[in-house]
Amino acid sequence: MAVPLQQQLRVGAYILKQRLTRRERYPLVLMLEPLFRCNLACAGCGKIDYPDAILNKRLSVEECIQAAEECGAPIVSIPGGEPLLHREIGQIVAELIKRKRFVYLCTNALLLEKKLHLFEPSPFLTFSIHLDGLKEEHDTAVCQQGVFDRVVKAIRAAKAKGFRVNVNATLFDGAVPERVGEFFDYVTEELDVDGITVSPGYAYERAPDQQHFLTRQKTRNLFRAVFRQGKGKKWQFSQSSLFLDFLAGNQSYRCTPWGNPTRNIFGWQRPCYLLNEGYASSFRELMEQTDWDSYGTGNYEKCADCMVHCGYEATAVTDTIKNPFKAAVVALRGIRTEGPMAPDIPLDGQRPAEYVFDGLVREAVAEMHVSDSGKERRARRGDAA
Repeated sequence: MAVPLQQQLRVGAYILKQRLTRRERYPLVLMLEPLFRCNLACAGCGKIDYPDAILNKRLSVEECIQAAEECGAPIVSIPGGEPLLHREIGQIVAELIKRKRFVYLCTNALLLEKKLHLFEPSPFLTFSIHLDGLKEEHDTAVCQQGVFDRVVKAIRAAKAKGFRVNVNATLFDGAVPERVGEFFDYVTEELDVDGITVSPGYAYERAPDQQHFLTRQKTRNLFRAVFRQGKGKKWQFSQSSLFLDFLAGNQSYRCTPWGNPTRNIFGWQRPCYLLNEGYASSFRELMEQTDWDSYGTGNYEKCADCMVHCGYEATAVTDTIKNPFKAAVVALRGIRTEGPMAPDIPLDGQRPAEYVFDGLVREAVAEMHVSDSGKERRARRGDAA
């Protein structure tokens, strides 16, 4: 089973509790970014374009646990950057598991074999390994030859030691549905992974490759073609059936960015994991003082083509709880790949994009210098005493 029954039951109970208390906005998955530094530089990534002063920063174990407690989400996804570069990543994961959080450690797997001894197999831990296709496609996506073979070796090593392993695939414009199908066959049959997470790439404004991001219509067409390849196959997705149905153009959803709030070295990122337009000092401030209605497809130009799981999975999961029969029908019959698509969100009322990244980075670096100077002065006073 791609998502363990224990996790399904706990998440379902959590959502029901939020609904019974009439809480309108609540987190489902905490996106915990303990660092931005990575040992790859993928052309489609817009998450690592920072000066060294920022790339060298890390969240402490205490800050990570505080974020999980403050947020309260039942699932914690640990992306980056590359989290295995964090010297205390084993302790961070262990402390989260101790608190019964379901942890998805997202990694490119280049360091996984070396770091496996830091972790213990647990139903609360899943390695979510970045793999964007078969050898040719993946090595092209990460801009480095030989990575695919190293990742496959690491997956086999983790599985042999009893760890749960998912593969996390991002699809871009130009993806060939037949090759994607062959890739899903390979990870299912040859690597025996526990699940597949798949999503279209988000159009990061700072990504080196700006030519291969999908529009929403191209995303729908691509995923219908991919899911046609899976008829009768045993592909197991670690995502809700309704989110996959949404990717194929069969559901009309608005994103719920508060469903996957992000905590990183700067604070609580506004408004979501994909889009950086400022920070809140606390989770409560993020939830109460963010102008949520100004973001999302149809509201903001930067969100126009987004159909990514960290924006829409929470929407689909909530819909699953509200409409279990609809979700069950989709799960049993499979994703519909023919016929009319659901109406899409009109874009004629969206506000224009604002480009604030450089200003945010300058402010962050300035604040870091002030903080470091204060620490040095306190250290000097302590020495003098």
